[in-house]
Amino acid sequence: MTAFDKEMNLDVSRRKLLAGAGAAGLLSVANLLVGCGGGRASASTNLDSTILNAAATAEALATVMYDNLTKSVLYTQGLSGNVNDQAYLVAGREQESLHYQTLTGAGAVPLATTFYFPMGMFTTSNASQSVQTALNTLVTLEDAFIAAYLIGVRDLSTAGLKVLAAQILGVESEHRAFGRVIAADLNLSSVTGLSGVAEQVQGSAGHAANNIAYERTFSTSGPAFQNINDVVKALGPFVTAPTPGTAGAFDPTSYTYNAASNFYETESPTIALDSTTP
Repeated sequence: MTAFDKEMNLDVSRRKLLAGAGAAGLLSVANLLVGCGGGRASASTNLDSTILNAAATAEALATVMYDNLTKSVLYTQGLSGNVNDQAYLVAGREQESLHYQTLTGAGAVPLATTFYFPMGMFTTSNASQSVQTALNTLVTLEDAFIAAYLIGVRDLSTAGLKVLAAQILGVESEHRAFGRVIAADLNLSSVTGLSGVAEQVQGSAGHAANNIAYERTFSTSGPAFQNINDVVKALGPFVTAPTPGTAGAFDPTSYTYNAASNFYETESPTIALDSTTP
């Protein structure tokens, strides 16, 4: 068995490993990964805690977003009868919850667990606007999450943590793609993600809904993401309560992650995820 095969076998069982880690904390888990071929960390450049704490925040935010999308006009009206797209959203909620549990099981501490979303994203007052806002937000956040994990692949200190970041990055990329697929299924012409530029989801040339050749850190366009703190700053509007009584793009309604609820196990409808999910 090659070192790579051993690493992948480790990753398949990581969920059980980290679930038992608890108070052992990030350092002991990272050391364990190093001991399994993970590489050597440098005390002067070790950004593990910063990156994993930011990632845990992103996963809590994503879980809350997907949970509320499954109760929103997008799910109940826009995708009524489209069981495949509905299943995508439910699976997204479960995957993000599992990511959160994996990261916090490794000792990561989220920077926030209460979040705010764009006005009208979950409501039925203007169904078409709500759906467009929901999908724009989904793609925007997935863009940010992908960038965060790309930075993690570059800056995390051990091969084991880099592999975990890459595993999660792949799923976030799938989420971005299915957000665009859903937009096309609903006959929207485009979605606007983190770049701030509308991206076509349908076209006479028959382009696929996800037409990105390389995942991006947005270091040369849109937000200047040079490090993980830049991603955290970009997510600021989602964790900062809007000022009461002022007009703005974000709703003052707060949505809090329920750490006591295992979304992927206890809520209906449920999706059976592959056993290799970290």
